[in-house]
Amino acid sequence: MERKVAIIGAGISGLIACKYSLSKGFHPIVFEAQSSIGGVWSKTIESTKLQTPKELYQFSDFPWPSSVTDDFPNQHQVFDYIQAYARHFDLLKHIKFNNKVVGIEYHGSSEAELQSWSLWGGTGEPFSSTRKWKVHVQDTETLSTEIYEVDFVILCLGKFSGMPNIPDFPANKGPEAFHGKVIHSMEYASMDYETAAQFIKGKKVTVVGFQKSALDIAMECATANGVENPCTVLYRTEYWTVTDYFPWGISLAKLYLNRFSELLIHKPDEGFLLSLLATMLSPVRWCFSKLVESHFRRRLPLAKFGMVPKESFFEHLNFCLIPTIPEKFYDKVEEGSIRLKKAPSLSFCKDGVVIDGNEAAPIETDLVILATGFRGDKKLKDIFVSQTFQDCIFGTPKAAVPLYRECIHPRIPQLAVIGFSESVANLYTSEMRCRWLAELLDGKFKLPSIMEMEKDAEKWDAFWKQYSGGYSRKSCIAAIHIWYNDQLCKDMGWNPKRKKGFFAELFEPYGPRDYVAP
Repeated sequence: MERKVAIIGAGISGLIACKYSLSKGFHPIVFEAQSSIGGVWSKTIESTKLQTPKELYQFSDFPWPSSVTDDFPNQHQVFDYIQAYARHFDLLKHIKFNNKVVGIEYHGSSEAELQSWSLWGGTGEPFSSTRKWKVHVQDTETLSTEIYEVDFVILCLGKFSGMPNIPDFPANKGPEAFHGKVIHSMEYASMDYETAAQFIKGKKVTVVGFQKSALDIAMECATANGVENPCTVLYRTEYWTVTDYFPWGISLAKLYLNRFSELLIHKPDEGFLLSLLATMLSPVRWCFSKLVESHFRRRLPLAKFGMVPKESFFEHLNFCLIPTIPEKFYDKVEEGSIRLKKAPSLSFCKDGVVIDGNEAAPIETDLVILATGFRGDKKLKDIFVSQTFQDCIFGTPKAAVPLYRECIHPRIPQLAVIGFSESVANLYTSEMRCRWLAELLDGKFKLPSIMEMEKDAEKWDAFWKQYSGGYSRKSCIAAIHIWYNDQLCKDMGWNPKRKKGFFAELFEPYGPRDYVAP
């Protein structure tokens, strides 16, 4: 019997999930709310480039074309690459564009029965002959709604799009008090490039945030308006920013993306000897951080502008908080067309933005762009019709999303989440997860009991808390991506050791091409 698999989202993760579902003989239906594939890459800020080297951001079986020579391709090149992948594997015919999933419902078991199960789905199997998901889909053009019944659901909703994160402001001191305009970076990115350029031209712009979108927008504003109308960047926390991937001539990949680097870290479920080794080698981890930090402090005037982070480079890497800074960004800061200002709290008044309640000295501005991220958590929660599933998807308020192998919620059957947990190269990570999921759906291995999966998720949460630096709800495998992939490989029956020779296995960086075939 042909199994129907609903895939929600046609971004990177959704396309890969579609490809591997097809490879196992399933019938995927991809629902995409927009008119194009590519997720965030279908429309973004004009100056945006890939912020990880392309050798890490590629499909294992579909390398970048030789015509793309830049290590950090621009938005058009990335989008073309994604489209070429979809065409090569004939994925487009499986996608329903302009179809927004407004809710999913699980049918066939009562909530009491769900709670009584000791195995995922009651049997430990990914499919059931009697239990199905009903997917409520709205056509965004006609506004008509259709319900699809499927055997499995893969949520590829995208963590960095769709639902903007708008900060809370004091009563009567939010954007409504401001006589200028306030938008989210999502609105700016959705404009065509000419409209965006005209929108910021001749204006005093204030950008709130200090991650990739904030830096790119600030750079565009500074280029358009110069010192006559400087762009003010308000940030709450200083982050390490990357100018290049070769601190002191040493590849960052050789410092952080090989097995040796992971020996320096206490990993989930690692055993006594590895734990002892990580403790003994912790000074080496500290030295690596100081080496990298000294390089970027030399390359950038961080101390001069009060931008030296309090946390280590390793802590920020471990939580995917290190953006690639636009070229000549600090040149713009030096000349005065970008102003950096710390803002632990902010509100609005008639003339602009107020920092820490100092209404006597507001930052006068015409336009405020909130580059404050997205509510991927809320988007994930709201897709469920069941309040029980909404409540359990996030577990406790102080823990990361409790997903086994960062894909499966032990208490939600016949469903997987791809792309919610982050890494240094999300395409690479999503592909490994989709391959693992395809093998699971194909019956090549079985999941442990619900209790065992929950205990495993707790161990990973403890790891994130240990190295969090205050970001305990965020899950990111950047610092232990090889260890994570090892678990997936073992589940699938693959050899996790992908290199030839002891020294290559220990010191050579791992990337997508290492996982081309079992």
